[in-house]
Amino acid sequence: MFGKLFKKTDYKALLDNGAVIIDVRTPSEYSGGAIPGSENIPLQSLGSRMKQIKSLEVPVICVCASGVRSASAKAQMKAAGVEAYNGGAWTKMIPYVD
Repeated sequence: MFGKLFKKTDYKALLDNGAVIIDVRTPSEYSGGAIPGSENIPLQSLGSRMKQIKSLEVPVICVCASGVRSASAKAQMKAAGVEAYNGGAWTKMIPYVD
């Protein structure tokens, strides 16, 4: 019934087609464990790095500890014209990374 209302994001396909993962946790959280190949840009630094992110010209999957900060990051990126997705908790994104 709700299948058409709630479209599931195909993170594997996004990554296979060049998307990048940006982890918006703090550097200390990131150093405690992270997705290999992800970029750590703390949420509070996102605005100052937006030009760099936009220049990548690829979709961005945002992750954090629980999904709250990554939702905020997604909103900021979309407002700046970046194709962005909320991947939620970084640990849930691990199966999608080769």
